[in-house]
Formats: sequence, C-alpha cells, structure tokens
Amino acid sequence: MAKLGDMVWREMQIFNSCWLEGSWLRFVRTPGRRIASTNCRRTVGPCGTSPRKHSSETRPVISIDDIESVRKGRQSEGLKKYTDPRVEEQCFSIIFKGSKKNLDLKAATGEEANRWVTSLEKIINNLHNLSHQQKSEHWIINCMRKADKNDDNKMTLKELKHFLRQINVEVDDSYAEEIFKKCDKSNSGSLEGSEIKHFYDLLTHREEIDVIYQTYARTGGQMSDRDLLNFLMNEQREQVTVEAAHKLIEKYEMDGAAKQKRHMTKDGFLMYLQHEDGSILNPAHKPVYQDMSQPLNHYFISSSHNTYLMEDQLKGPSSTEAYIKALMKSCRCVELDCWDGANGEPVIYHGYTLTSKVVFRDVIKAIKDYAFKTSDYPVILSLENHCSVDQQKLMAHHLISILGDALVTKPLGNSMPSNFPSPEELKGKFLIKGKRLNKLDAAFTNGTTIEEDTVSEEDEAADCKENGQKAKPKKSKIKLAKELSDIVIYCKSVHFSGFEHARDNQAFYEMSSFKEGKACNLAETSATAFIHHNMDKLSRIYPAGSRTDSSNYNPVPMWNVGCQIVALNFQTPSKEMYLNQGRFLPNGFCGYILKPEYMRSLSSQFNPNTLTKGPWLKRKNFNVMVISAQQLPKLNKDKQKSIVDPLVRVEIYGVPEDNASKETHYIENNGFNPMWNEKFQFVINVPELAVVQFVVEDYDSTSQNDLIGQYCLPLTSVQNGYRHVPLLTKRGDTIPSAGVFVHLMLLDAQ
Repeated sequence: MAKLGDMVWREMQIFNSCWLEGSWLRFVRTPGRRIASTNCRRTVGPCGTSPRKHSSETRPVISIDDIESVRKGRQSEGLKKYTDPRVEEQCFSIIFKGSKKNLDLKAATGEEANRWVTSLEKIINNLHNLSHQQKSEHWIINCMRKADKNDDNKMTLKELKHFLRQINVEVDDSYAEEIFKKCDKSNSGSLEGSEIKHFYDLLTHREEIDVIYQTYARTGGQMSDRDLLNFLMNEQREQVTVEAAHKLIEKYEMDGAAKQKRHMTKDGFLMYLQHEDGSILNPAHKPVYQDMSQPLNHYFISSSHNTYLMEDQLKGPSSTEAYIKALMKSCRCVELDCWDGANGEPVIYHGYTLTSKVVFRDVIKAIKDYAFKTSDYPVILSLENHCSVDQQKLMAHHLISILGDALVTKPLGNSMPSNFPSPEELKGKFLIKGKRLNKLDAAFTNGTTIEEDTVSEEDEAADCKENGQKAKPKKSKIKLAKELSDIVIYCKSVHFSGFEHARDNQAFYEMSSFKEGKACNLAETSATAFIHHNMDKLSRIYPAGSRTDSSNYNPVPMWNVGCQIVALNFQTPSKEMYLNQGRFLPNGFCGYILKPEYMRSLSSQFNPNTLTKGPWLKRKNFNVMVISAQQLPKLNKDKQKSIVDPLVRVEIYGVPEDNASKETHYIENNGFNPMWNEKFQFVINVPELAVVQFVVEDYDSTSQNDLIGQYCLPLTSVQNGYRHVPLLTKRGDTIPSAGVFVHLMLLDAQ
C-alpha cells in the first residue's frame, strides 16, 4: 500500500522489517513493524518449555511494539537449561512487555545472531525515539492498512466504516457517508491518493488546538515569537524570555519561511505541545536533579517484595526474569527468600508452597548483570535466610565471588561511621540486608572469634507462620554463619520493640521490618515518632502474608511517615504499583527520591494526620480542566464493534486531608477523539507528598469499569498550562499513540 503510505506519512520515517533469508539478514522498506523468522531456529520454548516444530510455511509474526528488549547470549533460564555453553554466541532472546514469555532463539552462526540483535535493537530504538505525532500517524496508517481488505490502495465506504471501528470510533451510517462523499472528489465510489490524504486531515483535525492557537496567533494569522512568549507566560506560567520562544520555534517549526520570520505555524505549535516541552512532566525533573549526597535513609527507595515470583505466592513460578524485570524498572531493593537446595546449592522460593525454585547462584548472577542498567545507585539485597550453616557459607561465597568489588563488605572510610553513606558514595554498589552476629564496630577490631551463633528469624517468617500460609512450623531461632554475617554492614535486621527502645538502643545501621498492618497502625497512632525514627534509621514495610494472590497495600501512608523501603509485589499490576511508578518517575527514574526537608530535620513536628502550621503547609489550589483524549486503544480487539465509552478520573494521593477524586462524564462510542471540557479544583495542603493520577476507563453500567490507561506523577513535577498526558497500560508500558489533553494550574491558595 505504498501510495497510502506516501500520501499520509509525508516526512515520517519508515522503519524496516527484517527476516533471515539463507544465512543473511535482509531488510525490506515497509511501514509494517514486524519480524518473521524463517531460518532462525527456535530451540527453546518460552521460559524453557520443550522445543516445538514449526512448518516451513508458517512465519510467526511479532509486533515490534510488544518487544521490551533483546538479549544476546544464553541469558534466559530456558537457553541456560536447554543449550550447550559452546553455542553462547549463537543465542539470543526476545523479551516481551507485560506477562508474555520470552522467545529464545539460536542462529546458525554467532555473526548471524549478532546481526539479528543489532538490527532489532536499532529498530526498537528508532521506534522509541519517534515523536508522539509520528507514533500517532504510524498507528493510523496501520489501521488503514488493516481496513484495506483487498490491498488495492483504495478505501471503499465499507472499508472506511471498518477503519473507523478499528480506530475506536462509532459513527452512524449517514455521517460516514457524508464524510466519504466530501472526500470522494472523483465520484469513483472509493478514496485513493489525495482523497485519502483529505480524509486523514479531516479525521485528525483537533478543534481545541485551533481555538488555543487562534487566541494567541495575532501576527498575520500566525504566532510570532512575541505571541508565543505571551502564550508561554500567560498559559504555561513559564518565567521565560523571548529567547526561549526562539528556541522552541527553531526546534519545532517545520515551515522554513515561517521559521525565518521567527513565526510558529499551527503545525509547529501542535508539534511543540506533543513533545517533551509540552508534556505534563517537568523536563527539568526527568534527569537526576535532586541532591544525592544525603545519607541513604533520607530517601524513599523503590522496593520489591517476593521479587523472585512472576505471579502469586502459592503456586506461581519463581524466575531470575522477575529480578531482571524489577531491576529494569529501577527497583533498588530486592528480596531473596533463601532455603536449602539439592546438591548443597541454596535455592530461592516461597517456602512450603508450590512455587517453583530458582538457584541462588543464578539469581545473584542475574542481579549483577542487570542491577545498574537503568540506575547507577545502590541496590539492597534483602535476605530472608532459612538455610543451614553450610549453605549460608555457600551463599556468602557466591555473593562475594560474583558481585566482587561491587559488594560492600566493610564500612566506607577508616573509622566507625555514625550515619549512612549517600547514594552518590554508594553508586554501583550492593548492600546486604540481613542478620548480623555482632556490632558493626567489630569490623574495625581484631580478635572476634564468633564463627556461628543463634539469632532470631526475620519478623516476616514469623508473620507467614501466623497466617498459616506455610504448613511446616518454623523455628523462631536459626544458626547464622560468620561468613554471611560479616557482609551485613549498613542494613542489620533487628526486631522492633518500640520507638523509645529503638532510639535508646539501636545503632543507625540496625533496621526493622514491619508488616503492613503494624506499620499502618503506627502511622496512624504515632506518626511523628515514626517520622523521627526514620530520620536516622531505615524502615522496611512488607505486605501481609495473607495476601496469597500477591496483591498490594497502599504505599502512600508509609511514605507519609518517612518509611524508605516500602516493598510491593512488582509482579502484580495494581493501583498501588501505579502509585509507586509515579512516585519514582522523576529524578532520572533512578529509584531514589529525596524526602522533604521536614522529614529529615530533628526539630520537625510534622504529623500528616493532624496538620499544623509548619514548613510542610504550602496550601495550593490545583485547577484541572480535562479537555480531550486521542486514540484510546480498543479493549476487546477481537470484537470489531466493541467501542469504548471513556471517562477520565483525576485522583490525588497524599496526606489524608489531600486525598480526593473527581471524574468526568463518559462519552459513548468514541475512543478516537472524545472531548469533555470539564473543570475540577483540588485544595492541596502538603504538595511535596502529593501524587496525581489520571485514570481513563471504559464506562460500564452493569459491571466494574475497565482500565484503558493511566499516568501518575508527583504534584511537584507537574507543569502548568496546556499539557498532554501520556497513558500507560496496567503493566506500566506506554500506549504509543494515546494521550489525554488537559489544562493545569497549580497556584498558591489565597
């Protein structure tokens, strides 16, 4: 359908599809983003299932949109299990977004595998770097291609109706006929060439952009640099000069004549609104922008619970892949539930359940390989240790030999520290959280002869026993090997016996873990004491053992009292995980967010439950106008006539007084360009602890609404003015073409 592509795509970059033909990689110029393998041998099924035979006539098709990454070598569990180390160079894996299993492949030669990996990575990177407008156009073109049933580069009225359903909009027959006739200038009964271009322009026209542009385009129908400056200062509330307007025109204006006059056309204006400068997330907050030289406990730390699980904690599979996925989401604290395994090798799984086991050594190797791919800041390995002394010694050996110099095995500096090092000082380092036989100052003295001793089990193990989750009774004490004890430096696990006891008896490096119920109770009844406790110590919160489905609790009340390691089940898509993703979205998505100053100062009397005057009280009015949405996905792709009825809900999560939720009406049968123009106002008392979430749902009068997409970010990272809000799937992946258009104003309350 070359003509259609040429007509509508205009200057948009067209990507390559690729397949193996013979022993070399062939490229074909086509807008269809897909790969089809002919010669590349699939030796292993997803996650190590048995090899399957595919007919030479069958070419499995994979959408590039669905690929998260490509890994060269035998890096998946399946390839390690089913292939010989000698074919390392010939192997690679395609990792999919969401819950889809990996595709493990073996090429005929290492050179061939390398071409596959390099080419796929190039296509994925190019796709990732497309602008929102290009992604939008690409999506529409693909839908047009699907509607062109006979591949004749034309569109009949029937095909046009099919296309409209594809893009998630329902129109009555008379309206479809009306726009068809308007575009069919040749009266041929089908659209082709420039007629399709005209139809595309009608389809993608956005009235709301016309209104905004015309309001400020006061110079011969165009927006001059001064007009643009006026818009930036009045609507976007940006304190900028005319030079900033010049830079935006230079960056986004495609019309050479307009650019020469320092004007911005409507197309350039839309381009600006759809790029980073027009995004809801403040571009200054995208890289690491916070002070990373504070002590470690002054930060919220993105943390995972039962990290080894891919699904639920009763019978779900354990996998190194679960660790990789969490680490690639910048999780900085992962959990290892360690048990004695066969052949003397410790394993990780959810004890006394039907979850599968994964070898401890393999997990440590995976963690080493992927810990610092998305963030350079330290990773905490939280050990829940149930192993015998001999296997504990092997655990220590694996940690030391595999992690090498990256493992912190002694305090930084030459003297006993009095507080934590900073994330900056610990870049590229691993910290072990677990039991320790003696005080940390023993690391600076000789003559300690403790080889092993009995210590109490982790509180989490006892909690699991209480819930009757694990059939076999647990001992309250275990023997601890000196080798494992000695590498616990800054995160020594101790039982919590009250805030007073902790203040008087616990060293800064001695930290406690709290079950969600106990933590919530303390957050409600002793909030200020909890905040002060967290000013010089670390606290870890974990889900109750009764959550056998690996569901999550609300992390916000825990953050409100300064708890740093609020561990969630990363494997479970949920509102709680959306909040976690939003909380850690800014600051380079590095997994660390600096707590507000009043959560770090000992003189602070902040209590999130009973707000008093103080530096935390910065009352704001947050005005939100939900204007429109673009190209919302169909939820039921198998049913062509299933069109969404979207509504938008705006939710605030923070201190109890700030929690609020407001939603628009729903719009029937339009997921392509629904328009609401509804205004909401929120009063925010403690903006530094507030996160805002935009939720788009498909309304249903008889059952629970279905999630279409959502986006969450801290209120302090929101840009004022007209902004596009991207949308994420329930598993946190970006929906390429979709978005919500809003007007926001966060102003000091009078």
